[in-house]
Amino acid sequence: MKKTILLAGWLLAACPAAFAQTHYLESLKLENQQVSKTGSRVTVSADIVLDEMELNRQQSLRLVPVLVSADGMRQQELTPVLIEGKVRSKVTARRQALGEMPEGESTLRLKRKNGEEQTVAYQAETSFAPWMVNGRLELRGYITGCAACSEGDEILTAGEVLPYREPEFTLATVMQPAEEEVKRRAEGKSARLEYPVNGYNVLPEYRTNRVELDSVQHSLALVKDNPNLTVTGIYITGYASPEGSMAYNEKLSQRRAQTFADYVQKHNKDLPKDLWHVSWKGEDWDGFVAQVAQAEDWPARAKVEEAIAQCNDNLDACEWKIRQQLSADDYRYLIDELYAPLRRNDYRIEYTVRNFTPEEARQMLEVRPDLLSAAEMQRVADSYGRDTDGYRKALDTALRTYPDNVALRYNAALAAVETEHYDEAIALLKKGATDGASLNLLGVAYYKSGQADKAEETFARAVKAGYSDASGNLKQLQEAKALFSE
Repeated sequence: MKKTILLAGWLLAACPAAFAQTHYLESLKLENQQVSKTGSRVTVSADIVLDEMELNRQQSLRLVPVLVSADGMRQQELTPVLIEGKVRSKVTARRQALGEMPEGESTLRLKRKNGEEQTVAYQAETSFAPWMVNGRLELRGYITGCAACSEGDEILTAGEVLPYREPEFTLATVMQPAEEEVKRRAEGKSARLEYPVNGYNVLPEYRTNRVELDSVQHSLALVKDNPNLTVTGIYITGYASPEGSMAYNEKLSQRRAQTFADYVQKHNKDLPKDLWHVSWKGEDWDGFVAQVAQAEDWPARAKVEEAIAQCNDNLDACEWKIRQQLSADDYRYLIDELYAPLRRNDYRIEYTVRNFTPEEARQMLEVRPDLLSAAEMQRVADSYGRDTDGYRKALDTALRTYPDNVALRYNAALAAVETEHYDEAIALLKKGATDGASLNLLGVAYYKSGQADKAEETFARAVKAGYSDASGNLKQLQEAKALFSE
């Protein structure tokens, strides 16, 4: 069925009282009315049905469709239509023949035959301007009488054009971080004990050994004396520096690791023996390479690095070559400054952490957030309410503790978007977001911050990542871009 829009249903905006008897526009009908945009052009089309119009034979009605901005401050007139009564039409024809028609007179001209069916298939085109979006189409009628004088104007609003509503993007709700069935933690440090040449026994009072041993004991006490923690293993690994043969240093690192373990175990008899694990690595060449790289002011650095680069599987020969190339001062620097940190025992304390009640977790978040799981931290944040500073602060702490947790990062970014802190959300997501939900949220943040091109690209990435809601978001954005593009 053909859709018919009655002009009588339009809003009558203005009609001078002196010409109240006219009301020609009320007798019109518009059918198939359409305002569309293609590229940089706007097309207005409609069928103007004159069947019910009784036009005075001495008068003409000049219909001017006008695009008007939503605020009424801008407008664009379109091609007018001139509808003439029988007598008026003859006058116009005579003037045309005599070349008396004024410039700008309508090129669309129609003689009204009262009582007959007549339809004007109207179409006009103009350049698009952004102000047209959410504007309106007005039909303005200008009535001219027998003496070519104005006999009244009418203005009717024909409806909204190029309607646009801000996209309503679909987002995932708050993500829940995965629960840790068992909260396993570990603390690793190095004990850099000093030994006499070729010695391996622990000498507490030798040089700085007391300070080192006290530090080890303090680290153990922090774990084993904490009622929230349960020690599950202590792992000690011995290392040696490269001077001397690899075979000798292998044995030396073993002995030093074992005597160190025996000493610490002796002073922590409350820990079961089966918790202690001892291993050794011999010469720490990886550590040596790192030490040399850090010695930027050492004159012999380049020479030693070159020698290391030429090393083959015979590391004893390599160590000897390095020694031969160095002056006495440089070799002393090598022994005292670069080799010394390699002579050490690394130790790692592994433990589990009990679960905390919500109130305990709140307190723990302030003093030992590392003992909380990501899920516990999220529950702490949720307890404050999404729109609170407490929520955002809790998530900030959670992200510092678990910087790679996707759920925590998403939730923090979502809170930023909801409070219109779009740059903050972008900073949280743009480097590490790879999952579909996070990419979709990043696309929203880009759009809200005025970066439509980046938003489009990011929504496309979310679609590729398998996030179905991003397809609808991408479509909305593309429609918006197409509407506003010139």
